[in-house]
Parts: sequence; C-alpha cells; structure tokens
Amino acid sequence: MGTIKDKIILLVDDEPAILQMCQSILKENGFENIVTANTALSALERMSAKPDMAVLDVMLPDMDGFMLAKTIREQNPIPILFLTAKGEIDDKSKGFEAGADDYMVKPFIAQEFVWRITAILRRTYKESEESSFLLDACKVDLEQAEVYREGQEPVSLTAKEVEILKKLYANAGRIVTLGALCQTVCGDIYIGYEKTLMSHIRHIREKIEEKPSSPVSLVTVKGIGYKLILKDKSR
Repeated sequence: MGTIKDKIILLVDDEPAILQMCQSILKENGFENIVTANTALSALERMSAKPDMAVLDVMLPDMDGFMLAKTIREQNPIPILFLTAKGEIDDKSKGFEAGADDYMVKPFIAQEFVWRITAILRRTYKESEESSFLLDACKVDLEQAEVYREGQEPVSLTAKEVEILKKLYANAGRIVTLGALCQTVCGDIYIGYEKTLMSHIRHIREKIEEKPSSPVSLVTVKGIGYKLILKDKSR
C-alpha cells in the first residue's frame, strides 16, 4: 500500500518561484510524487492524476482558492492545506469553511510546512483496524453500531450516526469542520445540511454522554466544527 511519502501531492500557486521552492522542500524530505499547477483550471486538470492531498494558494488568476477547494472536493474529498499570504482571521475562517484541513500563512518555515503535510496525510490515511473505542461514559463499537454502558442494554446507532462517528474517530482529538462532517454524511451536495447535522450530533450525544447538555466526549468548537475526545485523552 506504500507509505505516507508515496502519496501524490498537488501544489497550486501562480508564482513559479513558490511552486519550485515547495516542490524542492518536499522532495528533499522524501516526497517524490508531486504535481503542480499555476491556475485553478490547470489544477482541476491535474485531478486526473488522483492526488491524495492538495496545497492551495488563495490568490489565483482565474478563481480564488476557496472556490477551488470546494470544486476539488466535489470531485474527490482529499485533504487540503491552504498556503497563502492572506492571513487575516476572516480569510482563515473562509478557508476552514471551504473544507481546509489546515491553513499556513506566507512567509513560512520549510520544516513546519513538511510537518503539517505529514500530519495531515497521517491523519487522513492512517491504517487502523480498531472499530471500537472508549469515551468518558461508554464504549462505542462502530462495526456493531452499538453503544455500551455498564449495567445497561446496548444502544443502537443509526447508519448516519456511525458515519459521523467514524469521521470523528479517524481524527480523534482534532477538529473536524462542519463542512467535512456534512460531506461525510450526505456527499458532495451538502449546502443547507448544517441543521440536520446538528440534529444527528444531538442524538449521538444522547447516546454517548452522561450529560448530553454538557458534553465532554463530543465537544463543539464554536464556529468551526466538532472534536471527539477519547477516554484519558487531554482536550
């Protein structure tokens, strides 16, 4: 199946010097499968290479990077890192709303760039056969679609609840954006699905939390998304 460094990375920036620098940094750190693009149109054409991750600039000549991220995700829900000079909080908010897994501001430190890409790839493509995990008040078994509490009958999870918990478990301890969760549950067309997602989250909390109104396992990160806290893991 290969290693993390065998993954294909799509680099998109309209500045040739930045593209060359990013490509050199990655190759020096063992990443060999790199495709590049200097416009949104050429980036979409490069999707035929089936990249495992995209690194996007925001200020592109034919489409802003936020819209490009959404368009890419319509084809393939790969992880996305924004690498841009736009560092205002509103810009970062737009990036995460567009489905970004991370956001870096130029100028940047080369080693941090590598660390972040490596971390995203490990989170996304980690191989794990574990289908059950412990939370503060219960045990969840995704394969059986059940929640177990001591001295109580198992509680069944719906298919949608299992999909949401799978996504959260794959990123345990980290924020999963609203957009990413909506897309996990309903596919590419998820606009307007936020209220339905909140309903699913409420039902999940009723099954896994001791006090659903004061959750400690499935916590809200206001304005961004949710985070799953495994037992004995720090928040």
